[in-house]
Amino acid sequence: MKSSDSGVALRFPPQSKIASGFTTLILSSLIAVSLFASVTRADSIPDRPEKLQFPPLKYEPPTPDDYRVQLKSGPVAYIMPDRERPLVNLTIYIRTGTYLEPAGKEGLAELTGWLLAHGGAGTNSAEQLEERLAFLAANLGTDISDTEGTVSLNLLAKDTDEGFAILHDVLFAPRFQDDKITLRKTQMLQSMKQRNDDSSDIEGREAGFLSRGEKFFENRYVTSNSIASITHRDLEEFHYAWFWPSNFVVGVSGDFDRKEMITKLEKLFSGGPREIIIKHLLQIGTPPAIPTNFTFAAAGVYLVNKPEVDQGRVTMMLPGILRDSPDYYAGLVMNSILDGGGFSSRLMGRVRSDEGLAYDVHSFQTDYADCGTLQVFMGVDADDVGPATRAVLAELARLRDERVPAAELERARNFALGRLELRLEESRAMASFLGTQESLHDQVLTLDEVMEKLRAVTADDVQSLAGRLFRDEHLCVAVIGPDRGSPDLDTLLRLP
Repeated sequence: MKSSDSGVALRFPPQSKIASGFTTLILSSLIAVSLFASVTRADSIPDRPEKLQFPPLKYEPPTPDDYRVQLKSGPVAYIMPDRERPLVNLTIYIRTGTYLEPAGKEGLAELTGWLLAHGGAGTNSAEQLEERLAFLAANLGTDISDTEGTVSLNLLAKDTDEGFAILHDVLFAPRFQDDKITLRKTQMLQSMKQRNDDSSDIEGREAGFLSRGEKFFENRYVTSNSIASITHRDLEEFHYAWFWPSNFVVGVSGDFDRKEMITKLEKLFSGGPREIIIKHLLQIGTPPAIPTNFTFAAAGVYLVNKPEVDQGRVTMMLPGILRDSPDYYAGLVMNSILDGGGFSSRLMGRVRSDEGLAYDVHSFQTDYADCGTLQVFMGVDADDVGPATRAVLAELARLRDERVPAAELERARNFALGRLELRLEESRAMASFLGTQESLHDQVLTLDEVMEKLRAVTADDVQSLAGRLFRDEHLCVAVIGPDRGSPDLDTLLRLP
């Protein structure tokens, strides 16, 4: 090619070589930038998980009074519109439970709860009910646990009217279909026969015996005789005794207008069978207080020999705090120090990271209206039960004897706060949070109030609570695994 001005021939490399050289330059630049960024990121990554820093979570919690409605038909309802998805989520909390089962009828509450969703209702047989719910793509769940019953429904907002009509029959006109009774009884018997197959099931059962006593209602297990004794009439009477509107607390969220939902709920809980209406009007059948006659076992090591497994399941138990105790929030922070934050927690750091004695170790509180426990669980090699237990006891003693450093306390509080805030991001979770408080607690706290109580926990509060709970004379250890004849099991129960 020639220049138009000078006539000098100009030579250019082929276009492909220009592109290749330019690409090489760009790639070299990107690699240099990437290496620089990698070095920068590596320099900024802390060497320990507890040194990670996060910006504060900004969250504006709702106020319960803005959503609480006393329905004329009886229930208290928390109604939370949420237009994000075209769904409606409803949960009904019923003040009932296995503690209301007559002696010798163990399994009655569980059977009733299961049959509400699977035994037919109103004019629908069990099969018709299942088919109709499937057509609506609706999820119906029913359950009766130790101290509460729940009925939940999730469906498309456009199908609310039909879904609520079905739910009305489930609540007030269950059929308890005979073939479904037989089916569920068979399943319960099969489950009973498998109680000792899994060491985790044995662990949970033995922990319950030790922390609450064998005669406590939660430890009354079904037997073949109790299942056989349950009749169709028993199911009807248990249902009629507790399934009436004033015994309900409702949480509902989703794609709806608030006023329209109130109207739909009033219709849902009105016009039940005559027996239900009479109980509602006369206020007959108010559930009695949940029993509190629990007995914590004497201090000791309780071994269940299971020679066919290699791993030992160890559960350490101490008397804890009740659900509405003034120490409840100090207990949450204390447990966050022991177990919160994963690998940055004291138990995980000591027992797994530092000493390599357990793959899994965690602590948790069980707090009921009637009793409470603090439990530490470990999954360890059977030969490491002793060393792992001593390591946990050392951490409990440290929490009892030493003030928690300010930075660690702040991290534990923030962990508890963050977990609570994230758990309540969705409106249905908030409706459940408020409905559960209304059903089970002495008062309904706003999220702001709960968070303030958590922020108010001091190092002195944690150390004082640990001093009252962590005592040798209260310490029980349940070990599920092979009996290797360890000579020092009984000497484990001593806090340093």
